[in-house]
Amino acid sequence: MPMVDWTLDDEDTVLIAVEETDAAPGRPRKRKRLLFLRNGKAITGLVILGFFVVLAIIGPWIAPYDPSASSPDLLQPPSWEHWLGTDHLGRDILSQIIVGTRNVLVVSFVAAFAATLIGAVVGITAGYLGGAGDETLSALSNVFLVIPQLPLIIIVAGQLPTTGGLIVALVIGITGWAWGARVLRAQTLSLRRRDFVEAARASGERTWRLVFVEILPNLTAILAAGFIGTVTFAVLSLITLSFIGILPVSEWNWGTILFWAQNNLALQRGAWWWFVPAGLCIALLGMALTFINFGIDEFVNPRLRSTGANAKALRRRGIRPRVGFTPVVREAPARKKEDRP
Repeated sequence: MPMVDWTLDDEDTVLIAVEETDAAPGRPRKRKRLLFLRNGKAITGLVILGFFVVLAIIGPWIAPYDPSASSPDLLQPPSWEHWLGTDHLGRDILSQIIVGTRNVLVVSFVAAFAATLIGAVVGITAGYLGGAGDETLSALSNVFLVIPQLPLIIIVAGQLPTTGGLIVALVIGITGWAWGARVLRAQTLSLRRRDFVEAARASGERTWRLVFVEILPNLTAILAAGFIGTVTFAVLSLITLSFIGILPVSEWNWGTILFWAQNNLALQRGAWWWFVPAGLCIALLGMALTFINFGIDEFVNPRLRSTGANAKALRRRGIRPRVGFTPVVREAPARKKEDRP
């Protein structure tokens, strides 16, 4: 994929987009591979997400108190003993947030993995097979596409005797794969007739090798974007179900903290420390996932990739890049001899 290097012609003040290929002789292709990691949004999102992942792994060992243990310090503001204060039963808010991080991430990642796996199998199979198989799998995707996920999760959770986070994750994964499958099907239909796939087929490559070696690597970015989107939806679904009391309130997560704060009128009592930290954690995690998704989008889209890679150089020249416009190579018109000074 050609890269675009923006330059400014000082003599005629014309913005020129010069194409620069990665396939120059003797030049490694590391620039293209590391372009995603050089993206500021992607780096910011990965750092924030990594912090929450580490907190989920070591959280139960570093929590200062048992999140369910009561104490005489009822509804106390932040202090040296309780950094984020206590609730109406004297339970430590910081410990609840630290311990609840694991439940949030486990449920969201399990749901995203299940939905991405099912969507990849259905979408790639439908796009590669075509014909009756494509029509059948597309009809199945359309059925699941119109199923309202959150009401279905509430119904399933209400019918089961014991409902935990993993049940919610599996329901989200089973019902949330249709949109990704549609996108993967469309991309597979485009890739299966490309020259490199036809050449591999003509050389006698088996079907599984055509799918896993020739087609699937070109769908990696789409799979990653769908995975991140499903993680975001799973986090919001878990928080919503815990907040309205569908899930057991004994399983700590950020939504459970908001459930207890809402039921005990934390806002009316001025106990801001009871709900603000949990809300900030939800917002930070959502922002991290959004930044990662933006980074993937800029990595996949050539227009966004070229603009993002040269954004700093453009700003130094006082030019604000506009996303959505295709760079056009413009050459300064030759001046006539009589026009020259």
